[in-house]
Amino acid sequence: MVNFEEEITELLKKEVKAKDIVLEKPPKPELGDYAFPCFILARELKQNPADVARYLADKIKKTKSVKEIKATGPYVNFFVNKDALAESTLKKIMKEKEKYGSSNSGKNKKILIEHTSINPNASPHVGRARNALIGDSLVRLHKFQNYTVETHYFVNDVGKQIAMLVLGSNNKKNIKFNDLLKIYIEINKKIEKNPELEKEVLELLNKLEKGDEKIKNNFKKIVNICLEGQKKILSELGIKYDFFDYESKYLWDKKTDEVLKLLEKTARFFFDKDNRFVLDEDGFGLGMRMPVLVLTRGDGTSLYPLRDIAYNLDKISKGNNIVVLGEDHKLYFEQVRAALLMLEKKAPKPVFYSFVLLQDEKMSTRRGNVVLLEDFMQEAVKKAKEELKKRYNKDDDTAAKKIAYGAIKYSILRVSPEKNVVFSWEQALSFEGETCPYIQYAYARISSILKKHGKKVDSKINFSLLDKAEEIDIMTKLSEFNELVDSATGQLKPHFIANYSYELAKAFNEYYHKYNILKEKEDVKKARLMLIECVRHVLKNSLGLLGIDVLEKM
Repeated sequence: MVNFEEEITELLKKEVKAKDIVLEKPPKPELGDYAFPCFILARELKQNPADVARYLADKIKKTKSVKEIKATGPYVNFFVNKDALAESTLKKIMKEKEKYGSSNSGKNKKILIEHTSINPNASPHVGRARNALIGDSLVRLHKFQNYTVETHYFVNDVGKQIAMLVLGSNNKKNIKFNDLLKIYIEINKKIEKNPELEKEVLELLNKLEKGDEKIKNNFKKIVNICLEGQKKILSELGIKYDFFDYESKYLWDKKTDEVLKLLEKTARFFFDKDNRFVLDEDGFGLGMRMPVLVLTRGDGTSLYPLRDIAYNLDKISKGNNIVVLGEDHKLYFEQVRAALLMLEKKAPKPVFYSFVLLQDEKMSTRRGNVVLLEDFMQEAVKKAKEELKKRYNKDDDTAAKKIAYGAIKYSILRVSPEKNVVFSWEQALSFEGETCPYIQYAYARISSILKKHGKKVDSKINFSLLDKAEEIDIMTKLSEFNELVDSATGQLKPHFIANYSYELAKAFNEYYHKYNILKEKEDVKKARLMLIECVRHVLKNSLGLLGIDVLEKM
């Protein structure tokens, strides 16, 4: 495929002595396809930017791919050959199909992506699902770019919350996954009313770290019940993990002890009045009145940060790292990063995400006012079934699940991670506007047109026939997919893909409403069928990177 940006950059390099040549997209089609701003160059040359633009426009030679070059004020505008755009883009998509947009940028590179890592103390709520959905999309993006990807889940199987569950589960038999949230809420309320119970929780943790086999088995039993339940729910959404890394491993292998010894060598630690091991993090710009990180309790048992540092050292030894975290973990992450810097280690690259809001509330497992992901998924399927019944008078469980789960994923992934998601059932499941059903419907509509055509799309077409403004717009969008995937992967921004999917679906739908493809003259019909089949391939690829299934019919 012709890479117009690269070709124009090379043309400029022959005339411009600059390290970095940055092209822009003009705001209007009549201003061309690419523009080179001459401000910086003009400042270096001590000339008027408009004069520099005119000089370059006259000097640079046109090519087969670049058919016109002209100056407009301080910009050099480049107009590409639309026939070359059509031929190179569509031929590449028809050849590569499900591989289109992929590259070898990750070849021979390994990446570890840690995501979800929910405390194994209850069924996950919708807010936590954002972590898993972002993480899963990042995994898909990196695999698409041919990275060797390991997906990790850090299991907090020895923390205080698990100890509370173990205490709350005493004298209870046949505990099931769905019982855990109720038990967790109950024990929290009991501890609030009777703070003395806190001592029993800490005693459990003390016995655990000392290797009490009965306590270890009690912890393991509760954690396994919860983890299996969580895995089942997340696998229903197509989210899977390569490794479940247990915190307890870093206790039993004495890795936490090793970390303490390493940190002692930095001379950045002290024991406070409660005999806790505390790390002095002054000078790391944490913005805290007392920049310290407490790593142990007074009885010597480890706290989560100590086990997390040990875990990070383990991950760092295996390759480059990405971790997905809630925005409420930003300060904590910076504290862990500071500890790793003391040990001369590079911290993972974080992706922070904000809250999912329903009815203007944040969701909290501790308080019990939660919307569980499992219930949320069931409600989505129910509403999708109702919509299918109303629109098409049909019952289709498979289609309803694809629409429902796609709606949940898209509504969350379309929003930049640092912004809140305000979820609305009406908007998420709408077949109009910026929603997943709208995009899935565009794919299904193309599939229906191709089915009615009843033949294999002819790849030998007259590319010059695709000269309508709508067709050029679609082909331009298709040609941008490779670069977009690179950007989404490099910047860890799945919402780039989500927004692109909608824009492409919208461009197709507007085109479909204007032109009756199957009733055109034969040569025009062939060209347009090839165009929409390419749209179909790219819609499937882009939704696949979000973990969303397509439907052949709706």
